[in-house]
Amino acid sequence: MTAIPVSIVIVSRNRPEALRRCLTGIEQLQYDTFEVVVVADPAGIAVAKAMPFAQALKLTAFDEPNISAARNLGIEQAAGDVVAFIDDDAVPEPQWLKHLLAPAAEPGVAAMTGFVRGRNGISFQYRARQLNAYGEPEDLIVDPEHPSVVAPPPGGAIKTEGTNMAFRRDVLVALGGFDPAFHYFLDETDLNMRLAKAGHATAFAPRAEVHHGFAANALRHANRVPRDLFDIGASWAVFQRKHLPEAERDRQWRRLREAERNRLLSHLVTGGLEPRDIPRLLGRLDDGYNEGHMRDHGLGALKKDAIEAFRPFPAQKRTSVALGSRPWHLRRDRAKAAERVRNGEIVTLISLSPTALYHRVVFDAQDAIWLQQGGIYGKSARDEPLIRLHRRQSRLQMESRRVASQRGLSES
Repeated sequence: MTAIPVSIVIVSRNRPEALRRCLTGIEQLQYDTFEVVVVADPAGIAVAKAMPFAQALKLTAFDEPNISAARNLGIEQAAGDVVAFIDDDAVPEPQWLKHLLAPAAEPGVAAMTGFVRGRNGISFQYRARQLNAYGEPEDLIVDPEHPSVVAPPPGGAIKTEGTNMAFRRDVLVALGGFDPAFHYFLDETDLNMRLAKAGHATAFAPRAEVHHGFAANALRHANRVPRDLFDIGASWAVFQRKHLPEAERDRQWRRLREAERNRLLSHLVTGGLEPRDIPRLLGRLDDGYNEGHMRDHGLGALKKDAIEAFRPFPAQKRTSVALGSRPWHLRRDRAKAAERVRNGEIVTLISLSPTALYHRVVFDAQDAIWLQQGGIYGKSARDEPLIRLHRRQSRLQMESRRVASQRGLSES
């Protein structure tokens, strides 16, 4: 079957090194027909131009703190039948697009979303979620192995994760894309609600995984402690004006504000914030909420046809391999793994110590390898027993099977 042409849109601002890592991961994608659109500030554009495949990228300069406007610019550049989005502080698994696009053939499916792994590279940050009528996310149970289309709750929608989602381009254009009134936060939530109201279906593709790091930005530190809550307040005000009856808005806002206060207090307890930070941040939340009531919202017309013709990314067909290592041989084995990457392979390097240390996975941008470290007897999935007895070789095989579908490894 012919692959559906896909345009990947990456928005980046003030995080050039994160963008470099994201693009390094995208170079390993195993999908027949895709292009890459980067919408970025000057530092991000400079990083993109320095990549070895720079001529294959569509680059659009944009240096404003408005992710919705930036994404709309990306949509207008996108010439694929489907537009996929990934954050600059994320890295896709090599088989990401293959799995993400698998449900596209299902009748009525206009949107697709996958699972997101967090900082340790193993635990899930997000899996399947839906939105209730108030735009608030709720967990869903779906088949963890195979794609599924789930009906939205009454008045609500299916949640697509902003760092791992895709939409048919014609549907995005028909809906007007993202509303620039959402500078940050709730941007895809608003789109999800409009998709559901228009009768479009959304599919979960659980094997379409990305690794998301929550890199620091102007609104949060790298440890997720907030720096500013203005845009969160503003986005909730805009969302309420668009989707909630006026009689329900004050009650929801009181509940949301209390939840934000409790979140700040939890950071205070763990040392991330000082007492004087609490009133300042809550004041910014209130200022944003008040400003959001006056902010213009609405959707402009996106260009029906892409500004530029489809520009295929020169994806290299690669074999995926998993290699074992030990901590005292890791430096040597990393050098060997890096050489195999340069020779056109996707390499998973699993370094096991004779301990019960928890496992961690990271995509190392310097060597472009997938590095997993931990103990032979330690946890990888965090719901496993604290200690499990394994032989070294059986543990290597178990960990290889765990990521085989996402990374393109043989499952034998």
